[in-house]
Amino acid sequence: MKQKLLLLGAVFFGVLAFMFTFHQINLEKSRIRGEAQDVYLIQVVRDLAENEKITEDAIREIKVRRFRNNMESSALREIEYDRRNMVIGREVRSLIQAGSILQWTDLKTSLSSGRSGLTALVRPGYRAISIPVDATSSVTGLVQPNNYVDLIGTFRFPDARGDSSLDTVTLTILQRVRVIATGTDMGYLGGVGNQEIRSRGYSTVTLELTPKEVEMIIFASQKGRLHLSLRNYEESAITRNLQSVNWNFLQKHIPSYTKEREEMMRQGR
Repeated sequence: MKQKLLLLGAVFFGVLAFMFTFHQINLEKSRIRGEAQDVYLIQVVRDLAENEKITEDAIREIKVRRFRNNMESSALREIEYDRRNMVIGREVRSLIQAGSILQWTDLKTSLSSGRSGLTALVRPGYRAISIPVDATSSVTGLVQPNNYVDLIGTFRFPDARGDSSLDTVTLTILQRVRVIATGTDMGYLGGVGNQEIRSRGYSTVTLELTPKEVEMIIFASQKGRLHLSLRNYEESAITRNLQSVNWNFLQKHIPSYTKEREEMMRQGR
């Protein structure tokens, strides 16, 4: 009887050990699958001879599955498709066969043509300009490249008419301005897959403006303090009939603003 009990106990604990091991294996498989991500790289579609320049029709986008544990090492070699503008026109070191994934080591080292870097991100008709920001004016440093922001300025005007309420005014200067860089981060440096490694902090943001807007923002930045107001990524509307806020305006409109916010909350917005 005692031997039977021992045998049954051994079988029972053996089954428990098997179930536990099986569960751990499934958990590990799930973890590994969860760490895998799709990355979009550059694939060569035809043979490229030594010293041949890369053209747009010689490459295409390809989706590749990568595991997190080797993403960083792969990112140092492989070229993401988002960075193809830094590849077009470059010469290759040696023969690259069709179907190969293009790597940085495949490219010849050459002097900059002036077409890469930030200048390649500025659309024709626009200019890039950097303005100083701090944690408050940059939405706690959460503004990122390719976000759209509104520019709000606060200025102290001369009391020309003897009205102290005119001393300080806050108003929206520009709406839906594209951010093309924060510090030296242009949105693709350090990218891994669909994620992007952001710099820890920055003290400037670079905006894409028209030449006339550049003049206005340079003047405004010298005369007052500028803040960035971050937009939803889908919102492109321009708000009309904006106000200039001073102390008297603020006191007068607080009740109506409170009523508007209550109405928005009732509507679920």
